[in-house]
Amino acid sequence: MSLDTQFVTLLSMIAMGLSFGAAFDTYNRFLKRAKRPLWIVFINDVLFWCMQALLIFFVLFKANAGEWRFYIVLALLCGYSAYQALFKGLYKKLLEMMIHLVLRTIHFFVRLGDMLLLKPVRGLVMLVVGMALFFLKLVIKLANGLFLLAMMILKALLSIVRVVCWPVTRLALFLWKIMPELIRKPCEKFFSKLAGIIIGMKNNIIVFYDRWINRSSE
Repeated sequence: MSLDTQFVTLLSMIAMGLSFGAAFDTYNRFLKRAKRPLWIVFINDVLFWCMQALLIFFVLFKANAGEWRFYIVLALLCGYSAYQALFKGLYKKLLEMMIHLVLRTIHFFVRLGDMLLLKPVRGLVMLVVGMALFFLKLVIKLANGLFLLAMMILKALLSIVRVVCWPVTRLALFLWKIMPELIRKPCEKFFSKLAGIIIGMKNNIIVFYDRWINRSSE
């Protein structure tokens, strides 16, 4: 190797020693060994050391085509020692400042996205749901009112029918009393079944009406 190549190699390895020190502190800052299982720490350590070895070899290959010399190890140690003695404290402070800045930036954009996107969407959804519930309650109340009106009209019609049919019922009762027993018994059975059917229909209507009123009140 020429003198220039050796000098470039020496400076490159010193720089790699500095870079390794910074990378190692950054790696430990994000790894948090005390909070990780041992097998995760082991895998991450192996990957970290392999990556650093490949990076150093790549820089060495670019500097002197990959030729290994003893002073290369000394240059790496010199760079790492210089980092530990001169730059470690400053780098850690800068690293914490960068982490804090990135977290604040992420937090800002999250809040901005929440204000510009999520809150308007939530408000729109709540508005649509509220309007749908309002119209649903309105329809239920209108249907309930129409049902009550229909029941009132039906009761009025039944009252009118009773008044109109009162003479007919009196005449029918008179004819029923003078009717022969042979004809009256089959008629009694028929009218008894018919009355049971009518009472059942009436009970079903009352139950349906009560359920409707309860749902409307809720």
